Amino acid sequence: MQLRKPTAWSLTARSEYDPGVPGDDTFADVLAANAAYARSFPHNGLEARAAQGLAVLTCIDSRIEPLAMLGLRPGDAKILRNAGARVTSDVLRSLVLASNLLGVERVMLIAHTDCRMTGREDELHAAVRDAGGLDTRDFVFLAAEDQEAAVREDVELLRSSPYLMHVRVGGFRYEVETGRLTELT
Repeated sequence: MQLRKPTAWSLTARSEYDPGVPGDDTFADVLAANAAYARSFPHNGLEARAAQGLAVLTCIDSRIEPLAMLGLRPGDAKILRNAGARVTSDVLRSLVLASNLLGVERVMLIAHTDCRMTGREDELHAAVRDAGGLDTRDFVFLAAEDQEAAVREDVELLRSSPYLMHVRVGGFRYEVETGRLTELT
């Protein structure tokens, strides 16, 4: 599998779709929740290193709670998330840094059941278009018709990286219906 770079566009230019109006209440709910959290912040003094030597790559699906499902606490692991839990150049970059500078010795790649990224690329592009989105055919979403094969391929990609030869890698599937984790590779 070849790692792909994302399509480039200006990160500094604002568009008509996001005028960035200061003072609106778009994020008022989460800012209020953060203020309450900060008043009794429990993690002051946590080390930056992964206390359990673990990194977890999983999907952005909001039904997945990486720390809770693995019996971990804040500070135990580095958590990386993207759509479909796929290995990308950014994931590789993050794991190289985490394994060399932040104590990561093992990586769990965790896909999940009922994942929207299971299917064909053209189906995802059509779904975005049908939802009112712009033409996304410049993006490679890394959809997978065979999720288990994609997990095995991505695990092999990490295991074969010369930058991660000192890291143990395993592939897993999480069942969003039951909370159960199954080892695939």
